[in-house]
Amino acid sequence: MQTILAFILVFGLIVFFHELGHFIFAKRAGILVREFAIGMGPKIFGMTKGETIYTIRLLPLGGYVRMAGDDFDRIELQPGYRVGLILNNEEKVEKIYLNQNVQNPNVLFMEVERADLTKKLWIEGYDEEERLVRFDVSRNAIIVENGEETLIAPYDRTFEAKSLWNRTLTIFAGPLFNFLLAFAIFLLLGIFQGVPTNEPIVTEVVDNSPAAVAGMQAGDYVKSINGKPINEWADLTSYVQNSAGKELSVIVKRNEELVELNIVPDTVKLENGEEVGQIGVMYKSPFVKNPFKAVVYGFQQTWEYTMLILQALVHLIAGHFTLDDLAGPVGIYQVTGEVAKHGFFTLMYWTAVLSINLGIMNLLPLPALDGGRLMFFGIEALRGKPVDRQKEGMVHFVGIVLLMILMIAVTWNDIQRLFFQ
Repeated sequence: MQTILAFILVFGLIVFFHELGHFIFAKRAGILVREFAIGMGPKIFGMTKGETIYTIRLLPLGGYVRMAGDDFDRIELQPGYRVGLILNNEEKVEKIYLNQNVQNPNVLFMEVERADLTKKLWIEGYDEEERLVRFDVSRNAIIVENGEETLIAPYDRTFEAKSLWNRTLTIFAGPLFNFLLAFAIFLLLGIFQGVPTNEPIVTEVVDNSPAAVAGMQAGDYVKSINGKPINEWADLTSYVQNSAGKELSVIVKRNEELVELNIVPDTVKLENGEEVGQIGVMYKSPFVKNPFKAVVYGFQQTWEYTMLILQALVHLIAGHFTLDDLAGPVGIYQVTGEVAKHGFFTLMYWTAVLSINLGIMNLLPLPALDGGRLMFFGIEALRGKPVDRQKEGMVHFVGIVLLMILMIAVTWNDIQRLFFQ
């Protein structure tokens, strides 16, 4: 249960902020947003507010913001359709009934001849007396089909009608909000947990180790090695690892006094055959609570993890990976459960890292991802006109199929590792 709740929290937070970026910038551009969904598949919860329905769906495989003008969002009234119309006080159509019997004395029935529900907003057809009539359609008209209501979308409120700049911002905002979420989490961790100082203070000395033999004690603050100043714990480990078997003159601060210790690091052979030095000390970074340092820490951690993930991505693209290097929802679920055992702060740290990962992955110029759509916008900017919608749609469809195949393979591999190893 702890793992399930932790996964729902982590997954929900990351996907919510990603889709929130799309949603905010779509609304800012004046695009009609039909649905804000967390998850995929069957709807398990829905709430309508304004012109948008907010849903939670069964499968934790992402989310989406469905905007007017997207594929499968076309509302067309074909000639021969029999519809029922409700007019407002201005004699404009405010409700159109399709495929159902309507028991309302104010309904005007019509057999559609022609209609334009996107640009000029009108509908024309034959009434019950077989007269050809025409009505203007309200910009806020609703189509009712099988009991479900759908707001029509005038062309100026569709995604495709917006400027290239607004469309680009709307798509880019999803990954951007993932980076902002990561920064916000690191910032809050810095405020409430504190910022790790990384000071070279020894937390524990291993018995019978070179450090113990030389007289090093827990709490010693390492000031220098062989005359070289040590500012961070990373400086200490780097110097020691590169000095296997060599005597080191280590100056430590202990009880406001400077003490000199002579330590000879042991030589340890790693799995890759590399030999490094080791003196047998352990370290746990102390934390300091400082709002300014928390802001710096937020930026620093976001930047460092972005660079680490990009390096791993380059390594992956170069072909130096196997399927075991990738993880799908099952693998993330398993790791999240392990991370959750170490407390809420650690779980939030993991959430921030995953959010950066999602942001970077979505910016890759691959079909069906945000980066793929941004790539087509770049082509549009160079050509001066958009790529044919059908051709672009086909590219994205192929991309979705390939991504689903990869997702299935990765998920199956995760399941094998979880249950059969």
